[in-house]
Amino acid sequence: MIVTRFAPSPTGLLHLGHAYAAITAYESGDDFLLRIEDIDKGRSRDAFILRIFYDLKWLGLSWDEPTMRQSTRMGAYAEALVNLKARGLVYPCFCTRAEIAAEIARAGEAQHGPDGPLYPGTCRALSREEGLARMAAGESYALRLDVAQAAALTGPLTFTERGLRHAVEPLRFGDIVIARKDMPTSYHLAVVVDDAHQQVSLVTRGEDLLAATHIQRLLQALLKLPEPAYAHHPLVLDENGKKFSKRDGAVSLESLRDAGATPADIRARIGL
Repeated sequence: MIVTRFAPSPTGLLHLGHAYAAITAYESGDDFLLRIEDIDKGRSRDAFILRIFYDLKWLGLSWDEPTMRQSTRMGAYAEALVNLKARGLVYPCFCTRAEIAAEIARAGEAQHGPDGPLYPGTCRALSREEGLARMAAGESYALRLDVAQAAALTGPLTFTERGLRHAVEPLRFGDIVIARKDMPTSYHLAVVVDDAHQQVSLVTRGEDLLAATHIQRLLQALLKLPEPAYAHHPLVLDENGKKFSKRDGAVSLESLRDAGATPADIRARIGL
């Protein structure tokens, strides 16, 4: 049985791009799950969750209940983080964004990843004692994964994209942030923990997240989690060739519905 999922963040209204992703996931498997990725406490709103439910049902989609909310899963993420810490794969980073930018500027040619210049590893050299002392003193910090050390532990990895095997390039994102002082997880860590918990066997999502598969496969291997298959689909773009944004209310499913659009109209517009 193929288990798929749609995992929106309740930080705005669903738009045409979400419709494409949700319908694609729904039609790609035998069992469809909805997961609410609401770890961003500052931006997530319960009102948007209710609208997500309404929009998806209006499109004719149904899913297994109860709907998982990541905000109820902090213990599972903390447990995964303890696992990584116990093997010395995590270190605290006290650098601000401005300090990281200044360090990159001083270095001259910075390595670049999918999200821009890579973190230069400034705090990787801090002693364990200094890191613990600064944390105990109340300084703000992020917890980063020592990706090179992690990759050395797992050895070469691959992932399956539409039936073809691809080599994992774990260093593409550098030492990613996997938690913060006030948050025991990040997107990457939460996604792999929850996909395993929900037994998701096929991850369908936009091609803008293809690069994320490299770091997520590394985390799956480190945590000994099952490996799903992947199918990244094209993005739905506006007339200027840009991704739709939640800030663009004109393409929200709610506004299109209010203007008289039907679910069939939505499918026709996104080519499904």
